[in-house]
Amino acid sequence: MALRPEPTVSFQSVQYVLRVLEAVSRHSGGVTDDQIARETGLPIAHLTPMLDMLRREGYLERLAEGGAYAIGDSLVLLGSGPAQERAAEEKVQHSLAELRDTIGAAVYFSRYIDGEVRITQYADGPLTPKVNEYVDFRFAAHASAIGKCLLTQLDPNGRRDHLSRHKITRFTSRTITSEQLLFSKLDSQPPTVPVLDLQEYAVGTVCAAVPLTAGSAVGCLALSMPVEHAHRLRAAADALNRNAAPMVLSLAL
Repeated sequence: MALRPEPTVSFQSVQYVLRVLEAVSRHSGGVTDDQIARETGLPIAHLTPMLDMLRREGYLERLAEGGAYAIGDSLVLLGSGPAQERAAEEKVQHSLAELRDTIGAAVYFSRYIDGEVRITQYADGPLTPKVNEYVDFRFAAHASAIGKCLLTQLDPNGRRDHLSRHKITRFTSRTITSEQLLFSKLDSQPPTVPVLDLQEYAVGTVCAAVPLTAGSAVGCLALSMPVEHAHRLRAAADALNRNAAPMVLSLAL
């Protein structure tokens, strides 16, 4: 099954997004894209789609006079405290629902917290069912796209610590059961290519995940679909990769 996605250029490199937001925040009266490009060192060709994404997600707004950019309502809401945390969760849930409808698959926001794989939010529906979690994802990192994507972001000691607590178990005939082979695959995984699970966790389901890293926070954005839709997995994984930036901001801000 030749379904390995092509590398894609995404905005999930959070330092670039934060650099743009910092530049805009320094100008209370708004700032032009040319000035943002000068202050951040980002070429206009890369900056323009990033600004479009930040406007679409509400992190920036375009001023009527002169077309300058200013800080948007979504960025103001993503602060600290219970109210801001709820606003951030609602923002992520809205983005997940949009992704579900755009990609046509169940989507998941997952984080590696206190040494465990945790799916913190997801969006599914009647036509986009989520994975049947017949084995807790905390115990299936070696077999799931979510788990493998999170493990790729850990150093070797972190991976070994995880597997010492959650032993490698065979779930299907495709499950990798060799720690050496698993580590080799994780090390060879390009950071710009989505991680795939082709019926390794559950027969009848295929999945993809892309990393979301912001400072010490480790997370991923993932999707799942029935195996009969596997012919769409490559395009869906690439779309997931291109739309990862809002989730990265949720980790970073």
